[in-house]
Amino acid sequence: MTTAQPLDVQPTPLALLLLGREADPRSERGVECPGDLPSPSDPDLVARARAAKEKLGDKVFVLGHHYQRDEVIQFADVTGDSFKLARDAAARPEAEYIVFCGVHFMAESADILTTDDQAVVLPDLAAGCSMADMATAEQVAECWDALTDAGIADQVVPVSYMNSSADIKAFTGRHGGTICTSSNAKRALEWAFEQGEKILFLPDQHLGRNTAVRDMGMTLDDCVVYNPHKPNGGLTAEQLRNAKMILWRGHCSVHGRFSVESVEDVRARIPGVNVLVHPECKHEVVAAADHVGSTEYIIKALEAAPRGSKWAIGTELNLVRRLANRFADEDKEIVFLDKTVCFCSTMNRIDLPHLVWTLESLADGKLVNRIEVDPETEKYAKLALERMLALP
Repeated sequence: MTTAQPLDVQPTPLALLLLGREADPRSERGVECPGDLPSPSDPDLVARARAAKEKLGDKVFVLGHHYQRDEVIQFADVTGDSFKLARDAAARPEAEYIVFCGVHFMAESADILTTDDQAVVLPDLAAGCSMADMATAEQVAECWDALTDAGIADQVVPVSYMNSSADIKAFTGRHGGTICTSSNAKRALEWAFEQGEKILFLPDQHLGRNTAVRDMGMTLDDCVVYNPHKPNGGLTAEQLRNAKMILWRGHCSVHGRFSVESVEDVRARIPGVNVLVHPECKHEVVAAADHVGSTEYIIKALEAAPRGSKWAIGTELNLVRRLANRFADEDKEIVFLDKTVCFCSTMNRIDLPHLVWTLESLADGKLVNRIEVDPETEKYAKLALERMLALP
């Protein structure tokens, strides 16, 4: 009888990244945080967070993205979407520490827009964004080579969604393009078509397609999808030359899960319901909805909604649940569009133990988890952001 030998199995770099361990400076997933986190069962976490924040006083400014869990949002000085929060941080130059309760690309944007004297901190470096990860600097450079080989690079203007890494924002700035949010995507595309004949839209294909077709009157035939995992993006030179919108094959893992079946099901269950979805949803879902808009649009629509109205919301569950509780006393019925619970898993990495560890470390004079964009990348990323800010 032989004795079984233990298998010498080593996790791959990709597996380690997915677990939030090891380092890849070009990945949104980041690295494992150093230090010991408080236990999530510690009943004193709220008191500890309050005490550390009070000790820091005006030295700290805490930003909370709409998709954060309530236990974190309660400590935010301001809440909002990614770009609003980055601008709020820039408007507080007296704050020594900017604690961004969001994901990696958001903290990068805040670092780009704040002063060199301010430190932007992400409570968990493994809080990344799957959409932002779908476009790397190397892949986008290869795409530009394909556009050059097709003879159209000089006609193409890149437009990158705010939900992208600093590297992609810098690429956009270098090539004469601009950044957009889900609120101003139409204005950004209109500006880009004044500069050139075609647009390379990064990294969310759905926002690009929905804006072009729904808001600007283009057709689905005007759009092609560039797949970075296929030679030449899986497209012929003729397809690239004929397209007006070259959409990167990326998507949001939360918004991409909603389906037409979800819309049909909620209409059957709740007669008279208003279906309101984010433009990161698939085109067929947007077409089936009653209303479409950004996170800020969703919040304002529900604020203005009449008492007793019914709403099914296609966006991240933390926000939907918070809005349902907020408007319950106005008899507004607000439900999640899909029957299946769907949090943004990476956004939810920012929890109370990580926030407490961050605030207590800063209060003790230890700077942790600082997010810094190198000067060359910052220069061109800021140029792209400034073009967006200059949009009429």
